[in-house]
Amino acid sequence: MRRRIVILRHGRTSWNAERRYQGQSDPPLDSVGEGQALEAAALIAAMHPDLLISSDLQRAQRTAQKVASLSGLELMVDARLRERHLGHWEGLTRDEVEQRYPDEFADWLAGRDVTRRGGETRREVADRALSLVADVPEVELVVLVSHGATAMCLTAELLGLPQTPSILGPLANCHWTEVRDDGQGWKLRAHNAGPPGPVIPLLSPDSESADATA
Repeated sequence: MRRRIVILRHGRTSWNAERRYQGQSDPPLDSVGEGQALEAAALIAAMHPDLLISSDLQRAQRTAQKVASLSGLELMVDARLRERHLGHWEGLTRDEVEQRYPDEFADWLAGRDVTRRGGETRREVADRALSLVADVPEVELVVLVSHGATAMCLTAELLGLPQTPSILGPLANCHWTEVRDDGQGWKLRAHNAGPPGPVIPLLSPDSESADATA
């Protein structure tokens, strides 16, 4: 069987709009994010997925609920898909982090794994997300509703790419990555796919840009 995984990022929150680091903090979708989720859900449902699993954070669950409604699937929730814990950066804007933690911010801009801020490393995020994939039954299409940094870490792991620096750019809100396993390992089929329109933000792929809006 050819297996496919679609990793969908949640819709926009007010913290995304403010360029505020969310991590495992739990703000809801804003009105823009609600509309994005509905648009993305229609496209995802048209793929006829077999299984739908969401992060337990409400911005992801709300996005996934729209997919569940249109696809008729039962929504499963798993904390292993939640966003990377960002330590003392959570709740701060990019400007605030740059002012308070300039050395850490410089590491982040350079694409290095910032461990001094506390929270999780990319390796830790990849390992927990990969453990979920290992538990998923072998169906044709699985949709995972997650977050920017977690999506990047999991995709890199499935494709055998390094965690540092990040090779693929971050996902825009309600856009997704699709990978396919044809029996010879996972291959990238699509990245930053989603509803028509501009893909925002388009940030440097050699940084942890997804953390800022995840």
